[in-house]
Amino acid sequence: MPLVGAIGGFLAGWLVQKIAPEAAGSGIPQVKAALAYAPMPLNLRIAITKLIGTILTMGSGLTVGRQGPTVQIGAALSTWLSRWIPTSAEYRRQLIAAGAAAGLAAGFNAPIAGVLFVVEEFLQDFSGLTLGTAILASFIGAVVSRLLGGEGLNTSVIEAGVTFSLLDLPFFLLMGALAGVLGALFNRGLLTSLMINRRMIRLSLPGLVALAGILTGVITAVLPPDFRDNTGLREFLVSGDLSWQLTALAFASKFGLTLIAYGSGAPGGLFAPALIIGSALGGLVGHLAVYLQAWTHLAWGFPAGVSTVNTFALAGMGAFFSGVTRVPITAIVIVFEMTTDFQLVLPLMIGAVTAYLIADRLEPGSIYTRLLAGSGVELRPQQEYESPWARLSAADVMQRRVETLS
Repeated sequence: MPLVGAIGGFLAGWLVQKIAPEAAGSGIPQVKAALAYAPMPLNLRIAITKLIGTILTMGSGLTVGRQGPTVQIGAALSTWLSRWIPTSAEYRRQLIAAGAAAGLAAGFNAPIAGVLFVVEEFLQDFSGLTLGTAILASFIGAVVSRLLGGEGLNTSVIEAGVTFSLLDLPFFLLMGALAGVLGALFNRGLLTSLMINRRMIRLSLPGLVALAGILTGVITAVLPPDFRDNTGLREFLVSGDLSWQLTALAFASKFGLTLIAYGSGAPGGLFAPALIIGSALGGLVGHLAVYLQAWTHLAWGFPAGVSTVNTFALAGMGAFFSGVTRVPITAIVIVFEMTTDFQLVLPLMIGAVTAYLIADRLEPGSIYTRLLAGSGVELRPQQEYESPWARLSAADVMQRRVETLS
């Protein structure tokens, strides 16, 4: 496994370094910069490099996700296609955002979440043009992905059903608070890992990703076999079948392995790892709730008692995702669309909003803006939300010397 990690990581790093350095990382900061009119290229070369690089990175075992890269791939493809259409810069910006929404929708099979993520993180714009183009692109992206075999969460692992009781409220608040604190710590760890790789480890990008592959292979080799399949591990965690010891081990190992992988600059996203870590965190809180109920032999006046562990695991996915990305509405909708269980909406809302409020108080601002700042790209407030022509008046561009006829 360390050998596979080294070879796959080196190839992915070499491909990105030689062909498209902009394809490193998750890709979402680059899309955010392009939509804020910063000089950030998006083109077909980047899309193809990102696609192949992400396959190599994930295939070599590094703990990254594919949903962040699909956002950049979708945005890069729409940028490339927009060059064939004579249109304004503002309309081209809408097309880029629509491509990003389609990429997220295809990655999660969650079209509504694709639209909401673009609105929450990228544009902060609820205009008809933004919603119309993003909804259409997200719908098509999700449908095509599903027709071609793209899979979301396997809902057969939660056959026990999601439940909710008033007795769960303090535990969901506790879970949200933990997700907020740990989400802020996770973001700080990402920035620290990137800083260490850039300033202290004297290796090129292929060497850094290969080193991350070796470390990931060594650590994964000594973990239980179920930990070698990220999707399978997530479903084990969501089902609530793992013991609290294995759940805690899953949380700690995936937390650390994600920092190692992302800090190396490997092409890959944070969405899927955040969901796995969140499900482990929620599962731990669920085990705590069940243990306290069994220890006291009481349901504290509530006939239903506390909910099952899988309810907490699913709610934890949205809570930790919200604490990391700071897009609580998207976090709620992503998990809901993957499960299609209305019983889960209230637990998701409690956990995601609590996590967002606490994480934003501890580490204010978007992680993607801070990642851009670490790369030397500063987004000014007016650059994020305004077109370069927003303050241009007719008097600035009019031709005053004109020929007239009586």
